[in-house]
Amino acid sequence: MSNDVLTACGIPSCDGTVTLDASVAVLAEQALKRGEGTFSSTGSFVVNTGAYTGRSPKDRFIVDTPDVHDRIAWGDVNMPFTEEGYAKVKETIVDYLSKRDLFVVRAFAGANRAHARKFTVVCESAAQALFVHQLLVRPTADEMAAYGDPDFVVLAAPELKLDPKVFGTHSEAVVLINFADRTILVAGSKYAGEIKKSIFSVMNYLLPTEDGVLPMHSSCNTDPQTGETAVFFGLSGTGKTTLSADPNRKLVGDDEHGWADEGVFNLEGGCYAKAINISHETEPQIYEAIKFGSYTENVVIDPETREPDYFDGSLTENTRTAYPVEFIPNAELTGCGSVPSVVIFLTADAFGVLPPISRLDKNGAMYHFISGFTSKVAGTERGIKEPQPTFSTLFGEPFMPLDPLEYTRMFGERMERFDTRVYLINTGWSGGPYGTGKRMKLKYTRAMVTAALNGTIEESEFVRDPIFNVDVPKTCHGVPSNLLIPRNTWSNGQAFDATAIRLAQMFVQNAAQKYPEMSQEVRAAGPIV
Repeated sequence: MSNDVLTACGIPSCDGTVTLDASVAVLAEQALKRGEGTFSSTGSFVVNTGAYTGRSPKDRFIVDTPDVHDRIAWGDVNMPFTEEGYAKVKETIVDYLSKRDLFVVRAFAGANRAHARKFTVVCESAAQALFVHQLLVRPTADEMAAYGDPDFVVLAAPELKLDPKVFGTHSEAVVLINFADRTILVAGSKYAGEIKKSIFSVMNYLLPTEDGVLPMHSSCNTDPQTGETAVFFGLSGTGKTTLSADPNRKLVGDDEHGWADEGVFNLEGGCYAKAINISHETEPQIYEAIKFGSYTENVVIDPETREPDYFDGSLTENTRTAYPVEFIPNAELTGCGSVPSVVIFLTADAFGVLPPISRLDKNGAMYHFISGFTSKVAGTERGIKEPQPTFSTLFGEPFMPLDPLEYTRMFGERMERFDTRVYLINTGWSGGPYGTGKRMKLKYTRAMVTAALNGTIEESEFVRDPIFNVDVPKTCHGVPSNLLIPRNTWSNGQAFDATAIRLAQMFVQNAAQKYPEMSQEVRAAGPIV
């Protein structure tokens, strides 16, 4: 049986042992036996990923085949790789894996089976197989019996180092996506996020082109009483995980979803959360999910007590933990929700000038969806001494293979067809920029999110922001009214105006440079300078 599965994955034979669809206990035991990591005192299996502690964007390529050549948005994000070069890399990986013990996981990407794809992942690492088992959607016994051949194959060889001069790669590591061959190759990196995000990238191509489904780099939750669904977009540091993990709502998923005509569905069956600086007080759900069955990367463990130190970033600030969604007490185990009634864009504006909450019409929502704005602050990266704007297209630019305008049109069409309300919420600074003002209190942000979700924000009178061209409420239950108009919180109104105009110009310049074919209606909904 396992040999048939390997043949379907393009590996004709294997000299080692093939472990197919193993349990969590078996994978964890094998990972420990093979020296791939250790157990922490919480029962989580902890690995050190070595030199690669995060994704390596410059090592990710899409194979330029005739079927996708005219569809992919080629550039610095979606870099082309030749078919000949791909064949050479694949032959090397297949030969390498065929001489090793292998762990094979068969799973789905997509909780809604009407739009799911079968992914078979072949790993030389038991720890990475554990990660895949817990992160993707786990088939039922009946689904496994009828699984058949995969729709897509992932071959993961983290210990294989490639010579760039021989293979035409940028380094010893590579991630290659081939839509014609329906295969993903991952070599040279132990960072499991490369597997996760390459699968997401594949789905971000297949869902729009084959199913007419909008893929979203977002979290999602539902109201257990009404069934109403909300989707949260936001880049790192904006509070997406914290705000969507609401004890009063059911979590559909924390990172990747599809929006079909019948509703929203999680592309995954697990979560892959940042673990740096978490505690039971700050992130109780994630903290308690780091137990046996979870997979943790680069968290420092005390060698004697095996206690994890989540505040130690000496290996990387990008410490991670992966666990099945059912480890979250209030998870929606179907992985599905209704059509979103509310979409929330989260941004952490370190300039301190965006309104804490604003309402977006269709064109404004499309503008901010494609802009994907947040800002980095001093200390987050070397050399940053003042707030730096970050525009990540669709709040997930590294994972979107198609023209961003195509996703944006799909979003606007759905917003209009389903009468979805969209709000932009600034979780950043108020009363001045970073270093002068203060970060918006979480209790106020939660109050604004609640008002947006239950619709009470619409009871307020709205005013138009003259620079950012959005509708701003004058009142919101649980939030001091003076905070809602950001200019009122600055001691120097002229300094506010200058800073706001500066940020508005950044928006305009970003749109002009990256999206010259943006419609005039959408462009006009952006900031005014």
